[in-house]
Amino acid sequence: MEKTPLTQPEAVLFDAYGTLFDVYSVGLLAEQLFNGKGEALALLWRDKQIDYTRLASMSGRYRPFWDLTRAGLRFAALKLGLVLDPVAEDRLMNQYRHLSAFPENRAVLQALRERGIRAGILSNGDPEMLAVAVKSAGLTDLINPVLSAHPVQRFKTDPAVYQLGPDALALPARKILFVSSNGWDAIGATWFGYTTLWVNRAGGPLEQLDTLPTRTGSSLRDVLDFFPSA
Repeated sequence: MEKTPLTQPEAVLFDAYGTLFDVYSVGLLAEQLFNGKGEALALLWRDKQIDYTRLASMSGRYRPFWDLTRAGLRFAALKLGLVLDPVAEDRLMNQYRHLSAFPENRAVLQALRERGIRAGILSNGDPEMLAVAVKSAGLTDLINPVLSAHPVQRFKTDPAVYQLGPDALALPARKILFVSSNGWDAIGATWFGYTTLWVNRAGGPLEQLDTLPTRTGSSLRDVLDFFPSA
């Protein structure tokens, strides 16, 4: 993990989708439904979901993340020439409620608790979506607060969403470690003022916007390097 000098954070906020929960795990069901097209559907679905959050947020036409997720699925199916009947759509949407959690999640969150570090979520997801995902992953006892963009009717990287973290934790942004596997999210949070960790699991290139996250790692375990054990 790349290391740079930093202000010692006092709490952690995790992005949810892509960071704690594997958004591409829906590809397994998608492959069962659309042989040979599952991976392509999962990839395009995610890309369009994020496109729609930006379009809605920038245009002042907010719609809940769940609705945009469904819209993204429908677009992806049309783009790939797939016949998405109501049963298949509902199955895929239900799967999105119960995305696979990354295997290191619980151990990292437990280690943070043992070190006295508060850990929460700051996500574009709707409150209900996040509650189901956290419960399904068995992480309810280790995550607090769970912050949704829904109350501000905008999506990341709007500063109003990032401001939810300092408001909830009563800490300045620089004292909060924001963790995301989405490079654009890590950059947005860095611009806002958070201490940031980009979890670059796929070994992708850095966003070319002349901004570096505080650190870059390859796993959620890299979070623990910010909080040495006593």
